[in-house]
Amino acid sequence: MFFRRRSTQAEYFDLHGRSETAALEEYRELDRMNRIFGFARPFREMLPPWLGDERCAQLEILDVGAGTGLLAQKLSDWAQRRGWTWRFTNLDSNPTAIRHCITPQAVNGSCLSLPFPDGSFDLVVASQMTHHLTDEEVVVHLREAWRVTRDAVFICDLHRNAGLYTMLWLSTLLLRMNGDVRKDALISVKRGFRLRELHRLALNAGLGAVKVKLSHGTRIVLQARKLH
Repeated sequence: MFFRRRSTQAEYFDLHGRSETAALEEYRELDRMNRIFGFARPFREMLPPWLGDERCAQLEILDVGAGTGLLAQKLSDWAQRRGWTWRFTNLDSNPTAIRHCITPQAVNGSCLSLPFPDGSFDLVVASQMTHHLTDEEVVVHLREAWRVTRDAVFICDLHRNAGLYTMLWLSTLLLRMNGDVRKDALISVKRGFRLRELHRLALNAGLGAVKVKLSHGTRIVLQARKLH
């Protein structure tokens, strides 16, 4: 069937040679789409009950594949309204994203070789970045996230299914999204994960206390926490 296996089709956004102007336009469109589809919602809904309010009061967080840093801005503002302090470091492999990041702590680097010592952060997160990787790269990415966290890893990505594909096909058309961004949104669904797939990759990476679950049927969430 069409969605039985993860697609290996490259996304346009991952192709080299795009001008900075074109890249910035695509980042603006991605941020617009992320706002519309509530990309921060799974983090707000699932992190506090999982980590506990006391742990959430003070967090040093690494966002892997952070793009312009929109997630960090949204979540740090939300945490502040609850009286919590969430300090983000944003990492992205695209220099354009780093140059135009809207939050101060931005680092150019690869999710496959994080430029940080072991145990540098309380929490490592990634939002809709992991599907850009092959299965083999996902294992390395998760292993690196596990290495640099003192406590937990929280990965949110797309759940590969026909319903989400159809919804994005129609909504991105109605929203008149940039053509390449619209194509990438549909490829992203085809590159997304099923529950057993992501759970298996997390175990292969050596993560502990792994849970993989759905969020509102459209996103797949991986939670892993170190035992102290």
